[in-house]
Parts: sequence; structure tokens; C-alpha cells
Amino acid sequence: MALARAILQGLDMRVQEAVNGAQAVQAYGQERPDVVLMDMHMPEMDGLDAARRIRALEAARGWARTPIVALTASALPEDGRRCVEAGMDDVLVKPFGPAQLQDLLQRHCCR
Repeated sequence: MALARAILQGLDMRVQEAVNGAQAVQAYGQERPDVVLMDMHMPEMDGLDAARRIRALEAARGWARTPIVALTASALPEDGRRCVEAGMDDVLVKPFGPAQLQDLLQRHCCR
């Protein structure tokens, strides 16, 4: 996530990090970011469960859908399918570069 943070800060974007999935869900409920970059392997709650909880929170509060993008080292099709089934909108495979992240942001939130 250090690379993503550096790229986002270089684009003058505010970054809020969570150390685990439960904290990510809590932060989402308080901050309502423009996009969520979700690491798939976090302690306490993985990215799939966190995405499901974010979608449930949006539904319960009547909020518009926020793009959630999985950050994962796995490029296997079944892993991408699991991300979509959990409510994620896209997958960014690590390692990625600045151009890939900027393209993703333009597609989902920050034109």
C-alpha cells in the first residue's frame, strides 16, 4: 500500500489508511471516500468481508455505491470473480505502477 499512498498523495489526493478490514469498514462509514482501495489480505477481516459489509452499510443507509477496488497479488480469474461477488467493482493486480492506478481512478471516480 505504500506505493498506492505515494501515488495518490502525488496526485494531491487525501489518503486514509486502515490496518485491518474492520477498521476499513468503520472508516468508510465515517468518511465516505470517493473510492476504496481494498487490500485483500488484512488481519481481523479480509477484503472480501469488508467489501460485503461496506455494501450492506450503503444499502442500510441509502447511500450511493462507492467504487471498491481489490488490491491483490493474485491474477487468477476465480479470485477476480470472488471480488466481484463480494461487491467490488474492479481488481488491480500487484505489482502495479502509477499509470495503472491513475487509469483505474479515472475509470471509477476521479476524472
